[in-house]
Amino acid sequence: MSLYLRPGNLQEALDGLARAPAVVAAGCTDLFPATERPALDGPVLDITGIKDLRGITETGDGWRIGATTTWTDITRAALPPGFDMLKQAAREVGSAQIQNAGTIAGNLCNASPAADGVPPLLALDATVELASATGTRTLPLSAFITGPRTTARRPDEILTALHIPRDAGQGASRFLKLGARRYLVISIAMVAARITAAQGRAAHVALAIGACGPVATRLPEVERALTGLPLSDLPGAIDAGQVGAALSPIDDLRGDAAYRRHAATALLRRAVAETVEAPE
Repeated sequence: MSLYLRPGNLQEALDGLARAPAVVAAGCTDLFPATERPALDGPVLDITGIKDLRGITETGDGWRIGATTTWTDITRAALPPGFDMLKQAAREVGSAQIQNAGTIAGNLCNASPAADGVPPLLALDATVELASATGTRTLPLSAFITGPRTTARRPDEILTALHIPRDAGQGASRFLKLGARRYLVISIAMVAARITAAQGRAAHVALAIGACGPVATRLPEVERALTGLPLSDLPGAIDAGQVGAALSPIDDLRGDAAYRRHAATALLRRAVAETVEAPE
């Protein structure tokens, strides 16, 4: 039986991690299913009892999403249209029970290449807040997830929040995923698109793809190619070669690499088409 700790405040949790490493638990929808033994290794530090870590607040610079904010919390939050893609992804995270328990920090720290929350958060220019007993640091989300199931979090740190800049709330956005069935499925490919328009043209474009490489990724070359174009031209201007060059998909039972590249391009064109049609 592992030692189970559930502190009531962040400082208590950080002091505990400073004394000894522990498995940080925040929802446990991935943690327990992935454990192939009767018990988890070492102590378990459950942070869901820390009230200050849950919820979405608007700040002077944008929005702060607390670590233990659930997917259901996100779908119910009053947020501008730039967040629509994150809400759409939240509705795709497993069943309603999983959405009620699963947390945004758990999704990121689990670091699955097919994590639904990552592409929209990348397209929202999210940064990650990491706290330890000695201080706090921030990282771009793109630098936080370093590979499949690996992150830049140190053993003495807790992911305490995500920060979304105010400009990222602008524009319209869309999230789409492809799987072998409609619900409760690991993605073959997923895309997030956020577009801000000015005078009928794309003033800002943010695109991200997941499940097509070790980590989800933004598509800066494709974004640059679309910026400034008339909105109606955007879907057709997405170059399959540029998209494919940014990806490194694997072959597995759900689809081979060539199919994933093709699917990612098709999904991206569709997401962009739906985004430019959506009211801001």
